Amino acid sequence: MSIKKNPKARSPKDANPKKIKKKTSVLVTEKVEYVDYKDVNLLTRFVSDRSKIRNRRVTGNDVQQQRDIANAIKNAREMALMPYTKRVAQTRTSRPPRDGEGRRERAEDQVVESQVEGTEAEAEGTDEAEEGE
Repeated sequence: MSIKKNPKARSPKDANPKKIKKKTSVLVTEKVEYVDYKDVNLLTRFVSDRSKIRNRRVTGNDVQQQRDIANAIKNAREMALMPYTKRVAQTRTSRPPRDGEGRRERAEDQVVESQVEGTEAEAEGTDEAEEGE
């Protein structure tokens, strides 16, 4: 008993009938012959917002171009023309703590805490009123 392969089996490339257009490199469009490490404006196009070198698939470079760009970026970083990293402001959504402190407390504890907070607020209100006079 032999297993026949499906003659209409498609490779991943054939699965999408639309023609995939190959990206063109910035080096080709601007007719750059030599990638210079001092040309920071050109090199920053091949770097992400966190200063990571973008890969070939994203930039559209061929193997030699990508190697030249990577070496130029590394050289520019060594010469302090480009940063190794950039600080990115991190906006985190507030998550409940993992150790269980954020779990629901007993109703009695919540009542006691709200009463304590109320007395603190009244004390602060009287201090502000005295400062205003």
